[in-house]
Amino acid sequence: MPIIVNLDVMMAKRKIGLMELAEKMNITPANLSILKNCKAKAIRFSTLEEICKTLHCQPGDILEFREE
Repeated sequence: MPIIVNLDVMMAKRKIGLMELAEKMNITPANLSILKNCKAKAIRFSTLEEICKTLHCQPGDILEFREE
């Protein structure tokens, strides 16, 4: 898939774990894990916004396009 989710990279840079991020975002750890492991088919802008607010980053830090 040409869209890469770099959530794990940003989490490592911010030194925050999945459970802590899920709690701060008020989202289930299972749903966050699906996104982190690039298993998601879509992401809501509201979820992306909350990730960016919590991790103090930009959407481009989380999502990346790579040609196949």
